[in-house]
Amino acid sequence: MTNPVLIPCPSCNGLNRIPAERLADQPKCGRCKSAVLLSKPFELKQGDYASQIKGDLPLLVDVWAQWCGPCKSFAPLFEQAAAQLAGKCRLAKLDSEANQQLSAQLGIRSIPSLILFRNGREVARQSGALPLPQLMAWLRSQGI
Repeated sequence: MTNPVLIPCPSCNGLNRIPAERLADQPKCGRCKSAVLLSKPFELKQGDYASQIKGDLPLLVDVWAQWCGPCKSFAPLFEQAAAQLAGKCRLAKLDSEANQQLSAQLGIRSIPSLILFRNGREVARQSGALPLPQLMAWLRSQGI
């Protein structure tokens, strides 16, 4: 039996302790019974931020806005990446217009922007939309 992995629930922010060998078994949250690991990006909001950056699985955040053309064209690629990375990395979308305070706190200067968090800390940042192979290569270079 391996050490458990701590993962915040994308629905209720509850921290779940899941055995590493059970990550592929579609674990449910102990508090709200929602899926803990999603194969699609979840919506990140100001109130969820502090809870969601915690945990043992990396969190990749796509900062976007509704009016941004490159953001809209990048969205389907980000969804594909979420499906490929399920159980290895969690993916979230942060609407910079709806969460202006958090966007300012994160120092967002251009969108789309990707921010990778590990263990509650930002470890990498990438500005601009990337093709899927380039996104996956960037994540591999970050150890994912």
